[in-house]
Amino acid sequence: MSDIAISRRSPSVFWGATIICGTVVGAGMFILPVVMAGAWFGWSLLVLAFSWICMLISGLMFHRVSQHYPLDTGYDKIVRDVLGRGWAEANGLSLIFVLGILTYAYISATGPVYEHSLSQLTGTDVSSSEAKVILTGIVAAIVWLGTGSIGRIMSVLLITKIILLLSLFGGLFTTVRVDYLLDSQHSVTAYWPYILGIVPFCLASFGYHGNISGLISYYNGDHRRVKRCLCAGTAMALVIYLFWMLCTMGNLPRSSFPEIAREGGDIAALMHAFKLQGHTPGLSLLFSVFSHFAVISSFVGVTAGLVDYISDRLSLPTTRTGRLKATALTFLPPLCLSLRFPDGFVAAIGYAGLIATLWAVIVPGLLHRKMRSRPCSGYQHGRWDGLQLGMVMLFAVLNILSWTLSEFHLLPVF
Repeated sequence: MSDIAISRRSPSVFWGATIICGTVVGAGMFILPVVMAGAWFGWSLLVLAFSWICMLISGLMFHRVSQHYPLDTGYDKIVRDVLGRGWAEANGLSLIFVLGILTYAYISATGPVYEHSLSQLTGTDVSSSEAKVILTGIVAAIVWLGTGSIGRIMSVLLITKIILLLSLFGGLFTTVRVDYLLDSQHSVTAYWPYILGIVPFCLASFGYHGNISGLISYYNGDHRRVKRCLCAGTAMALVIYLFWMLCTMGNLPRSSFPEIAREGGDIAALMHAFKLQGHTPGLSLLFSVFSHFAVISSFVGVTAGLVDYISDRLSLPTTRTGRLKATALTFLPPLCLSLRFPDGFVAAIGYAGLIATLWAVIVPGLLHRKMRSRPCSGYQHGRWDGLQLGMVMLFAVLNILSWTLSEFHLLPVF
């Protein structure tokens, strides 16, 4: 660590933790109760917790490896040095594809979501395409400003999301029915066939690895603070997911979820199910406002990670001009594709979870394993290294197996 890095005071852990939490907790959380309905609350909670542990370990593995490289060394250069050019190219393509597809998906999703809101704010008719351009421009400007600005903005977004979440589900939490959560009329065998199918969704619920390099630079190489950010940010996300699962599965019986899935499994379908259960129509407004903040925070977090990777991959300088080039490469292609093919991401998004297994799970594990075997590398060995590596690789195998069986329609659908 350089003298400059040591002398410079690191920012609060809170800012980094909110970047991680804000990145992983997005509008995708709304689909979790729907895809988890087959396995239901108990089994889904176990798989979600196991996924959180594995994704946290894989992130900490990459962070641990990065401590042996200069401050501004990014994901691509580390993989290229440790695993070789082949792995670096495969990892780079998978990361760009996944984050690019997610950027494309967020732009495509935000057009219809923000079209009505922008029309009301401006007093003019704003089309879906215009809403996409406006929102993409705002997010691009935030990301271009750098990690420090992102941390503060994400903190505001996350605090707002938590307030909205408590407002939205404060009443629902008090009406949670234990008999719904336990679903005691069914035996254990009614749930376990659906467990494997939810694993890829749990992986996608904790995808933050593209932000680690940016955090290391943000904290000037203060790796202890970065580690705390990763632990605190993902733990906050797990608590939010748990609260969301309690409020949905505790107020809607398991038998109502197949119909929710047939209606699309989106916010509108969930709201319709809540209305059928006699809950207040005022939930619709809170759902809408919450989804706005959920989308924008994940949008910022995902694209910030992609900008950091592109900057590292192309060796762009960390100046305003260099970051502007990386920001343009991050936002312009997905925006153009979204304007040309507004619904095209549906076919590609199914592959994103599978390919994310490579750069978010397998590659960090291989980096850790390779660094352990390097002679005189100074890489510290932990007591539970073998167990942790085994858990991460098992998690990767389960994701690949789940996707393969699902692709060939060999997994049961609830």
